[in-house]
Amino acid sequence: MKDELINQLNAPSEAQRLKAAKELKKLVDRKIISTPAREGYTNNHVHTKYSFSPYSPSKAVWMAVSAGLSTVGIIDHDAINGAEEFIRAGEILGIPTTIGFEMRTDWSETPLNGRSINNPDQISNAYICAHGLAHTRIEKADGYLSRIRRAREKRNRAMTDNLNGILRPLGIHIDYDKDVLAMSYAKYGGEVTERHLLFALSKILIGKFGRGEPLVSFLKDKLNIEPDGEQAQYLADEKNEIYEYDLLNVLKSGFVSRIYEKAAADEAPPVKDAVEAIKALGAIPTYCYLGDVDSSPTGDKKAQRFEDAYLDELFRVCREIGFRAIAYMPSRNTIRQLERVMDLCRVYGFMQINGEDINQPRQRFVCAQLKEPRFSHLADSTWALIGHEKAATEDINEAMFAGEPDTDERTINELIAKYKIIGLGETEGKRIENKRGQDLR
Repeated sequence: MKDELINQLNAPSEAQRLKAAKELKKLVDRKIISTPAREGYTNNHVHTKYSFSPYSPSKAVWMAVSAGLSTVGIIDHDAINGAEEFIRAGEILGIPTTIGFEMRTDWSETPLNGRSINNPDQISNAYICAHGLAHTRIEKADGYLSRIRRAREKRNRAMTDNLNGILRPLGIHIDYDKDVLAMSYAKYGGEVTERHLLFALSKILIGKFGRGEPLVSFLKDKLNIEPDGEQAQYLADEKNEIYEYDLLNVLKSGFVSRIYEKAAADEAPPVKDAVEAIKALGAIPTYCYLGDVDSSPTGDKKAQRFEDAYLDELFRVCREIGFRAIAYMPSRNTIRQLERVMDLCRVYGFMQINGEDINQPRQRFVCAQLKEPRFSHLADSTWALIGHEKAATEDINEAMFAGEPDTDERTINELIAKYKIIGLGETEGKRIENKRGQDLR
C-alpha cells in the first residue's frame, strides 16, 4: 500500500498526487509507516517535474519528509507553476516550504562581461534565483516567466536540430514534439531543459543498444564520449534501476557543448532588469555561487574554472546590481571555497541561502555538512526566508528587504533574527526552544 501511494505521488493529475499525500500522512499519523526525526536540516533548492526532476511537487515534498528535512524549497527553471501544489503538499505532510524559481541572465553590460561566471555553457551569462516569492505574486511571476519559456522553446528546437545533425549518420533521430516535449510538464506551465533533450536521447539509446557494454561501446566509438570512474561503473551495471539518469549525466557532461545554442536576450534578460523584476515579485534576488569545479558529484559537469579567480569583484558587482543573497551548496564545494564565500557574504551584508540541487535520483535531499557548527547560521537563514515569504504574502511592503535597507554584517543578522521569528511561528518556536532546553539538560 505504501509503495503504491508513493508511486501515486507522480500520478498525471495534481488531484491524484495530493490525494496520495493525504493518504500517506494518515499512515504516518497512525504509525503504520515512519519517517525520520527532523534534526534541523534544510534544503531550499529542489527541482520538480516543472523543470527537470524525477519528482512531482508532491513527491518532492514527500522525499524531503522521508529524508528528515525540517524545511524544503522548490526552485524550478523558468517556471513557478509547481509552487501551489508544493505549498499544499507541505501543508498536508506538515513541513514548512519556500517557493521560487531559477533563470539565466545576461551580464554583458556589467564589469564581468566576457567572464565565465556560473554557467558552464555560456560566458557573460549566469544563473540567478528568486527565493521566497510572495504567494500573491505567483500568477504575475508566471506571466514574466512564460515569455522566457516561449523564447527557450526556439532554442530547444534549434539544439534538437543540432543533435539530429550528429545522430542522423548513425541512424538515430529525435522528434522534439514526441520524444522531448511529451515527457515534460510544458503543457502545465513547466519548462523544457537541455536535460529533457538528453534524457530523450538516453531512452532512445537504451532502446536501441540495451544496457551495458554495447551502449558504452557506442558512446566511445561513435560519440567520442568515454565514461570513467563511477560513471563507467553505473553504465556497466545492467541492473541499475536509474540507468537512464546516469546515462543522461554522461551525455550532459560530454555532449552539451556540441549542440548548445546561446540563450538570447528574450530568454536571458539583462541581470539588472531581472533583479528588479524579482524584487517587484516580493522575492529575494539571489546569486547562485558555483565555484571552480575539479570533479562533479553527479558526473554532469566537467572540470572547469568559474568565479573563484575574481570572487571579490563578483561580490562587489552583485552588491551594485542589487542582489540581496548568495546561495551555495555545501556538499559541492571545498571548505576553503565555502569559508571564502561566507566571509565575503559577511563583508557585503548578503543573506546566505543553502540548497542541494535536486534533479536526479542519486542526489541527496540532506546535506550532512549542515551539522557542522560553521554552517549553523544557514538554518537561521532558512527560517528567516520562510518568515520573509509569509510576511511578503501578507503585505509586499513587509518583505525582508522592502524599502531597500542598506545591509552590513550586523544589520543583515538583525533582519534574519527578526524574520526567523516570523518563520518559526509560535508553535514551531516553542517546540524548538523546548528541544534546546532538553538538550541542555
